[in-house]
Amino acid sequence: MSKVFWNALKLSPVFLGATLLVASYAQAAEVSAADLAPNPSVATSETLQIQPVDSKLVAVNAPTATTEAAPISPATQEIIESAPVVVSQNAPTNDNLAQVTSVSQLSDVQPTDWAFQALQSLVERYGCIAGYPDGTYRGNRALTRYEFAAGLNACLDRVNELIATATADLVRREDLATLQRLQEEFSAELATLRGRVDAVEAQTAELEANQFSTTTKLTGEVVAAVSDAFGDSRAANTEAGRTSLDDNTNTTLGIRARLNFNTSFTGRDLLRTRIQAANIANFNTGTSMTRLGVDTNTNSQFEIDDLFYRFPVGERVRVDAMFANTEFNDNVYTFNPAFESSGRGAISRFGRFNPIYRTGSGAGLTVNFNPDGPIGASVGYIANTANNPSNGTGLFDGSFAALGQINFRPSKKIGIGLTYARSYDKGNNIGQGGVAGASAVSLSEGTGSALANQPFGNVPTAANHYGVEASFRASDKFTLSGWAGLTDAEDKFRGGDNSATAFNYAVSLAIQDVGPEGSQLGLIFGQPPKVTDNDLTVASNGGLGGGGEDPDTSYHVEALYRLQLNENIAVTPGLLVILNPEHNDANDTIYVGTLRTTFTF
Repeated sequence: MSKVFWNALKLSPVFLGATLLVASYAQAAEVSAADLAPNPSVATSETLQIQPVDSKLVAVNAPTATTEAAPISPATQEIIESAPVVVSQNAPTNDNLAQVTSVSQLSDVQPTDWAFQALQSLVERYGCIAGYPDGTYRGNRALTRYEFAAGLNACLDRVNELIATATADLVRREDLATLQRLQEEFSAELATLRGRVDAVEAQTAELEANQFSTTTKLTGEVVAAVSDAFGDSRAANTEAGRTSLDDNTNTTLGIRARLNFNTSFTGRDLLRTRIQAANIANFNTGTSMTRLGVDTNTNSQFEIDDLFYRFPVGERVRVDAMFANTEFNDNVYTFNPAFESSGRGAISRFGRFNPIYRTGSGAGLTVNFNPDGPIGASVGYIANTANNPSNGTGLFDGSFAALGQINFRPSKKIGIGLTYARSYDKGNNIGQGGVAGASAVSLSEGTGSALANQPFGNVPTAANHYGVEASFRASDKFTLSGWAGLTDAEDKFRGGDNSATAFNYAVSLAIQDVGPEGSQLGLIFGQPPKVTDNDLTVASNGGLGGGGEDPDTSYHVEALYRLQLNENIAVTPGLLVILNPEHNDANDTIYVGTLRTTFTF
């Protein structure tokens, strides 16, 4: 059948030429309908000449005259005398006419004529249209219905000849016999295949009739964690505040369940609606440095955890409109791809990424410029109390955080980020400049010492945050990442006279496919946020907390191994060690062990 198809394509100029022939003749002067009326009894003085396909000049005799011939009008006589030469295979020869085998033999046809190529193809390639006996084509005169019928019939004869030649041996009786034998031999397999196709069609119809949504996909993650903390004493600033961890902590089993409704209206946008229920509480170790990455407690009640709408603007800009409980790490690249996930990455909160991405949580807007290119940028704004219409809150009058980042990712192996964030937290110290309903000040977002989170106490505090992040993928198996962060805080409660500086850093190594495919071995080492300088002293803090500097340095040591059992289940044992908790070497080392199981669907 392919030969027939291609030969049909080859013959397309034939029909085009015939159409052009009609159009060219139609430009000449009109002839009245009475003069052009067909008369089968007309006897012509000239015989209508025809050039055959096999290049032999032949002729077709005109109809013979009857005994009562009708008179011939002058217009009809003129048409008969100037009848063109066309092709027919069965006409008698006429040696008085020269054969036309090239369009150059037609004296009135020029290469500049608009239909030259079509006429050339019909004459030289297909041989079904020729000129007048005097060697002219007369392309501008009118075309009669007889002339059109004769020319079209000659072209169709040529088409039939070519098709017959091309398909003469296309299908033979032996081929049909072979095909029948193969059909009988594989009848069982064909029947099985037919049954499978019918089953697939039935299942497809069932899914279409009962599908959840044409625009929304449901994904989920369930994390179950068995955890415990160990140590001789709880971290505290005084000896009296320390109590035994062994006597006051027990092994716990907590769970976090998330359902993500991912909706797309155009194929390029995303409306994410996440509901979550959890009962994983933080350990009572006296420091937030021991927090797990999945610790969340909603008292096992489902609530909206994440809600944003992402859409492109052109080809290089992506906008995220954030409506509830959203952080910058949800929409800005963090340069720690192996450990940023709370369910599959680091087991600790601090080990996931630079705390700068946690400055602010709530509703706002993030814009990413050229997010997939070698050089990109991100800007964002989040208001912590955007839904509160009270005085001193709302979208622009309450606590907020603004972030800007420049991304350098020249290849898939190397990434460097420079990040800046500005935050202002009013705190909830009612009667002391705080706002009712606002959250407590937490500059380090619960990842460092108590002083690093509230260097001036729980009072209005502004801060500039600076971060540098890097990631290097040495091979398909080894990824080295790290960051450093600096926070410069201002005491707004006391008129901005006091400032404090906090610093943190971390490095991590991820080794992929250790054991089953998809498994990961991880090592993380760093220093949680630490106040290195503070103008406010403990003696002058007025009993509101804060003041002073962290005396020593804590170190964060973490090891984990994610065992990928199958596509949907992963088990991660991990150990977290905090040396000198709360940046105080008087505190004993704290160990946190966990066995995390993650189910994804």
